[in-house]
Amino acid sequence: MASRDSESWARPVDSLATTAVGASLDRVTGKRVVGPVQGFGQMWQKTFRVRLEGSNLEPRELVALWKEKFSTFWPKGSTFYAPLAGIAPGEVALLDVSPVPGSPVRLSTGVMVIYADEESFAFMTPEGHALSAWITFSAHKDGDVTVAQAQALERPADPFDELAYMLGGNRLNDKFWAQTLEALARSVGVTEPSVETQKVCVDRSRQWRFVRNLRHSATIGSVMGAVTAPARWVRRRLRGEATR
Repeated sequence: MASRDSESWARPVDSLATTAVGASLDRVTGKRVVGPVQGFGQMWQKTFRVRLEGSNLEPRELVALWKEKFSTFWPKGSTFYAPLAGIAPGEVALLDVSPVPGSPVRLSTGVMVIYADEESFAFMTPEGHALSAWITFSAHKDGDVTVAQAQALERPADPFDELAYMLGGNRLNDKFWAQTLEALARSVGVTEPSVETQKVCVDRSRQWRFVRNLRHSATIGSVMGAVTAPARWVRRRLRGEATR
């Protein structure tokens, strides 16, 4: 049993590498994983649950489906690029996320699968991600009903992301995972899913010793990339004309 459980955990690595393809940008390769202990802002624990009333899927069947089609349950405007081996311990996925619906800025980041078995799987964020976090996806029985759950322990990675979190990012993050669970529930036949959300601020302090996380910020990098895109386009056109 102990051996089987140890195989479900990712092995420690000094830096991340990914086999995921299709993302607009890879800001993950070469980075380290960081959890909420290494984040800057206030720490939150969030739990999202949805009861799959009317579905006959057992928890393990639901987790298998969730892993296989994980990206299809995300809200429009956000994309999960799975590694070639799928959601398995040690694998690294890439993400393109819109910070605000309709925004021209795309945040390019990723996650590492730190745990995966038949009953649950968990991600950890890399340096540069807007949130320093762990998030676990699981399913269990409540009487005769299977319940899907996503639970995050997170804190904004740096002062810039903490400000964005306070100005609406926290609420948008909640909406993202609620919509994800609603989509999962609908995929197994639940016509009117109701997501229960629980939020607790478990640490109101800000960890100023991690203010230098700003140097890894995917948020700042993505914003600067969008702002400078027109100038880069002009330079490419000028170079092209000069070589003719």
